[in-house]
Amino acid sequence: MYVPFLIAGPCVIESESLTVEIAITLKEITSKLQISFAFKASFDKANRTSLSSFRGPGVSEGLRILQRIKSELSVPVITDIHLPEQAILVAEVVDIIQIPAFLCRQTDLLVAAAKTGKTVMVKKGQFLAPWDMKNVVDKIASCGNQSIILCERGTSFGYNRLVVDMTSLTEMKKFGYPVVFDATHSVQKPGGEGVSTGGTREYVEPLALAAIAAGADAVFMETHPNPWEALSDGSNMIQLSELGALLKKIKAMHDMVNSRDFSF
Repeated sequence: MYVPFLIAGPCVIESESLTVEIAITLKEITSKLQISFAFKASFDKANRTSLSSFRGPGVSEGLRILQRIKSELSVPVITDIHLPEQAILVAEVVDIIQIPAFLCRQTDLLVAAAKTGKTVMVKKGQFLAPWDMKNVVDKIASCGNQSIILCERGTSFGYNRLVVDMTSLTEMKKFGYPVVFDATHSVQKPGGEGVSTGGTREYVEPLALAAIAAGADAVFMETHPNPWEALSDGSNMIQLSELGALLKKIKAMHDMVNSRDFSF
């Protein structure tokens, strides 16, 4: 099973030119740092706060753009699905199918994704304890698919707030599958702006470093050249020009934690 060290991209496909630009820059950054990378972007954000919020280009156009990025840049691609019937279409293009946190208990969706034979990455619901993800794992594995990645992305703590319990990473790793830490969605303030989700991107760096120290296998981060102009999740995304410096720190932490000579 392929588990990239970094999963990154814009929250949603805003345009073909911008999406390709971001993918090219990410490929350049990760190549210089010699870290493995998979590109992620959504063709449809079906769980936006407001009815008027931008959702994306749709499945056909979105997959065409992702296929172009995969072919031209030779990088694995990831996208999420919201409906069982989307699984078979998405599987023709992507390397990893992502299940959104809000939908992580939807049996038909999990089964449809599992039956494609693709790697399935499931984000832990903000409403779930980490040990509750065992039931999610069992649903996928029951289809004969053992290519599973779990993703921590924060837990609801009162209204419009998420917190991260780093022991969640250890608990989910007990299932025997890789665990990814979603550093940007974990700093969201769901619905915090009234008609959109807010966020505190200044917490991305310390949480990402802490997650790697706690044993996360990979990091997920959304990025954009101009987060303040992004059409989705702008308040918690990392500015693309700042991503390289952050990744250097994260890689250094990973190398230290996984060094055979590491000791206090």
